[in-house]
Amino acid sequence: MTKQQQALRNVFDKFPHTNINVILQCLSSTTTTTCHARQAHAHILKTGLSNHANLTTKLLSLYANNHCFHEASLILDSVSDPNVFTFSTLIHAYSKLSRFADALRLFSRMISHARLLPDAHVFPSVFKACAGLRAFKLGQQVHSFASVSGFALDSLVQSSLLHLYLKCDRLRDAHNLFDKIAQRDVVTWSALIASYSRRGCIHEVEQLFYEMRSMGVEPNLVSWNGMIAGFNHSGSYNEAVFVFQKMHFEGFQPDGSSISSVLPAIGNLEDLVLGIQIHGYVIKQGFDLDKCVVTALIDMYGKCACTLEMSQVFHDMNEMDIGACNAFITGLSRNGQVNDALEVFRKFKGQGMELNVISWTSMIGSCSQNGKDMEALELFREMQVVGVKPNSVTIPCLLPACGNIAALMHGKAAHCFSLRRGFSNDVYVGSALIDMYANCGKIQLSRLCFEKMPTTNLVCWNAIMGGYAMHGKAKETMEIFNLMQTNGQKPDFISFTCVLSACSQNGLTEEGWYYFNSISQEHNMEARMEHYACMVTLLGRVGKLEEAYSMIKTMPFEPDACVWGALLSSCRVHSNVTLGEIAARELFKLEPSNPGNYILLSNIYASEGKWIEVDRVRNMMKSLGLRKNPGCSWIELKNKVHMLLAGDKSHPQIDQIIEKLDKLSMEMKKLGYCPNTDFVLQDVEEQDKEQILCGHSEKLAVVFGLLNTSPGSPLRVIKNLRICGDCHAVIKFISNFEGREISVRDTNRFHHFKDGVCSCGDYW
Repeated sequence: MTKQQQALRNVFDKFPHTNINVILQCLSSTTTTTCHARQAHAHILKTGLSNHANLTTKLLSLYANNHCFHEASLILDSVSDPNVFTFSTLIHAYSKLSRFADALRLFSRMISHARLLPDAHVFPSVFKACAGLRAFKLGQQVHSFASVSGFALDSLVQSSLLHLYLKCDRLRDAHNLFDKIAQRDVVTWSALIASYSRRGCIHEVEQLFYEMRSMGVEPNLVSWNGMIAGFNHSGSYNEAVFVFQKMHFEGFQPDGSSISSVLPAIGNLEDLVLGIQIHGYVIKQGFDLDKCVVTALIDMYGKCACTLEMSQVFHDMNEMDIGACNAFITGLSRNGQVNDALEVFRKFKGQGMELNVISWTSMIGSCSQNGKDMEALELFREMQVVGVKPNSVTIPCLLPACGNIAALMHGKAAHCFSLRRGFSNDVYVGSALIDMYANCGKIQLSRLCFEKMPTTNLVCWNAIMGGYAMHGKAKETMEIFNLMQTNGQKPDFISFTCVLSACSQNGLTEEGWYYFNSISQEHNMEARMEHYACMVTLLGRVGKLEEAYSMIKTMPFEPDACVWGALLSSCRVHSNVTLGEIAARELFKLEPSNPGNYILLSNIYASEGKWIEVDRVRNMMKSLGLRKNPGCSWIELKNKVHMLLAGDKSHPQIDQIIEKLDKLSMEMKKLGYCPNTDFVLQDVEEQDKEQILCGHSEKLAVVFGLLNTSPGSPLRVIKNLRICGDCHAVIKFISNFEGREISVRDTNRFHHFKDGVCSCGDYW
């Protein structure tokens, strides 16, 4: 205990022998504790000094500053005639500690019950509380009150009001107020400039920055950092880097905030050279101990695909930090190392690190984006078990995993969760729900989600169009495309991809050409690679292969693998060997390690009985170490997703599945059905071909569903390859014979089977 504290304690121990001035002096001391305050409070009550205004105000201030708000409220209630200063003391304390709702309640009590007029000391705290709660309408009312009271011209009041408008994203109102402020200091200039930076308003920022200097106000470090962070936030990455360089050139020494703000922009620009230079500066200045700077370095190297350097920075950390851990996991996932990311995540969890919602959300998103859908669902379950609450970012990260494997019940559970938490109306959650229901075969629910959204953006419109296109509903896709424009929303390149895809699914050549030409003629946009790929697919589907090839040759840029792949797929459908070989040669250059291209060419040869050429392509694959991706199908039963592989004999119910398939096959043959062995592209006997057809994964999944669900209930199957013609015919028969609605989603589109008919009209 210091001498000052001991002396203060001696005074409090002798309270009965002290006078009011001594007590006031004690309560004003910076070393007075809550215990001393309570001791003084008891003495004041005992001696009947509770009506002494200075004593109660000092005591109330002491309680408030020590966060003893219950005692402070009791004192305020006990004062018979409180003044403005009494209220402002507690309002200021509430606002300072971010207890904004309490501050506003006390302000309301002050003007309504005590009928006291606030002064220039009260308004700034109230405006800060309104800003903290984003209560713009209430802030406007208080602004009017300040104007009537004559305090609206006070510099502190104006400054706090400016920050309220900026916080509530009322930039125009803020600028109008700013123009009326007589004494504008560097803080107000910096706040307005930073807000324009966050909007990406480059011209306005330049103009304000020039005006500030011309008025004799020089920017400080906060000014520069606000611009850098603002431009980075708005996606104006080049401007963020330019401001950082200009700041350094003018002699301002960047601090940790400057560096952690500019590094994300450098990462997004993938400017590795500049990133390395900044890293050198960080080491030289000793900022490598700053957790925010280290996290930003890890993020930058991850975005620049430098996983080795990223790992080095992470492992060189003196103290582990959750932000850096999150950046490291994200960096690994971003660079395709999702297994390593999962391993690191599990390691952190096993070490007892308190992983937050960002950690879990990042890992769930990584799994969803990298084909680990089952792991994403398991992680979502785990995070809730350990007590981490998902947020409005977690749900859009999870829902794609549900859609990828048609885990409808899991998707519905996530939907219910978002409804309970109150963020189902978030546009990103809504868009993800639209997409998930469409991927699970429930396009009606997608439309319902779309129509229930209070506000829609371009992502929502594209999601519902993409859903209709996937289901082969060209008419509905075109209707949505037109409705979107009627509602004032301009289409982007994704919108055109959706409508062109819908046209190609249905062979609508005339409509396809109309939309393709309208990209440049009506919307002043340049057609992208995706649009050419859609047109090549459309022309190829209707057998116009030469026209599709001519379009490829006249494209304004070099065709990519998507375009050549579209032509090769069409050549497979129409058994065009000549163009198939041309497309395959280009694909072998672009994607030498993609086994699918070799398989497609091999299948074209096999369909024409060119077995020597088939062997040549298969040997080429063998020499490159490539293997055909096995057919795989998923089906959800009783909230569990089951996976079945083509030709898999290890499934626990495989004997029952084969027995059921044989019975169905016999029934089909009685009705004149013969297996279409043309889809077995191997040089084997007809009987062996029939056996191979029985092992296709979509057939196994459908029969597995028949065995494990009640009669009449619908089935949903997802397949990783395009459905073959024989399987298509068999599932049509099963839908009629078993009285089932069966949905099958392949890599191309949805097939809805009912009463022996498919929604695709046998055109796929």
